[in-house]
Amino acid sequence: MSGTEGAFDFDAVVVGAGAVGLACGYALARRGLAVVVAEKEHAIGQGVSSRNSEVAHGGLYYPTGSLKARLCVQGRRQLYAFLDSHGVAYDRCGKLVVATEDAEIARLEAIERQALTNDVEGIAPLSAAQVHALEPELKAVMALTSPQSGVFDSHGYMIALQGEIEDRGGAVVMDTPFEGAEPLAAGGYRVRAGGAEPTTLTCRLLVTAPGLGAQDVAARIDGVPGDRIPTAHFGKGVYFVFHGRAPFSRLIYPPPIPGALGVHYRRDLGGQARFGPDLQYVDREDYTVDPARVTGFETYIRRFWPGLPDGALSPDYAGIRPKIHGPGEEQPDFRIDGPLAHGLEGLVTLFGIESPGLTSSLAIGEEVAGLLGVGSSSQQPR
Repeated sequence: MSGTEGAFDFDAVVVGAGAVGLACGYALARRGLAVVVAEKEHAIGQGVSSRNSEVAHGGLYYPTGSLKARLCVQGRRQLYAFLDSHGVAYDRCGKLVVATEDAEIARLEAIERQALTNDVEGIAPLSAAQVHALEPELKAVMALTSPQSGVFDSHGYMIALQGEIEDRGGAVVMDTPFEGAEPLAAGGYRVRAGGAEPTTLTCRLLVTAPGLGAQDVAARIDGVPGDRIPTAHFGKGVYFVFHGRAPFSRLIYPPPIPGALGVHYRRDLGGQARFGPDLQYVDREDYTVDPARVTGFETYIRRFWPGLPDGALSPDYAGIRPKIHGPGEEQPDFRIDGPLAHGLEGLVTLFGIESPGLTSSLAIGEEVAGLLGVGSSSQQPR
């Protein structure tokens, strides 16, 4: 099965079968490599990828020259084409970033400048009257429109990625936790996997994309410098569901909050209206939703939707973002560390792949392939 004439069990092992890990596996499989994606859970996409907003982001906010700016725009363009070609549902409904008071106009103007620098298509300012014509119940003194933003079926997307890997001779294996890895003298890695049937396998290339487990996995690879493993922070966000007719057809975002994009509105593919996530730093994985948080949600939402009825929100679900910055710290870029960063050939470690990681996932896969030196794809994307 190996593309290296028997020298290794696999050309590449990817740790983590969320959207980013599967996209990395897809990028490598497209290049003719024998790939196995190892997942500790019983199914794909059970971690960060299962508890998000399913938003395809335009790429408005991210700093010039950052990985987030480049990979979000590139990944979003690739994503829509991939969804089209695989029959995965999406709604390119567009997004409005709204200023609810004059004091926020300068922030929207700065976002517009950044979006244009980032080469985001279709960004334009809208007056209060134009906003009202599009979304009559929305309160705004002005807004930015981002017509390339949308929502999509993220699980259907991951199933399609899995299918692509398997169609190209690769494997996605469940219930296979990563126990550790060590570099081999002649190059490549010996990988230890646990589970009901523990095993050891060898590979030429190793990619770690396990979301919340990124730091733990990297620390289990012999030779990864401890100072190249950033401190992990868990950024919990909860969502509330609205009981009633969805009030808006587009995504509605206030200006970002420190460390996140803030509580926003979306109408999912089934027509259900949801709000979230907020941001609360926690020290463990806890997916409960405190019903008492609804008071803060209602206050925040009524800034842009004064017509929110009393008692119309109920707890929905929570997600945890794999942050590499703590409260009050500046939000950093993605960390996609190749050999120049940690000194180990054939290894890429990913940290802090939170929003817009889902949107960026296909481009992240291409970035990882480039860092591993496996060149451009020898097969056309499908």
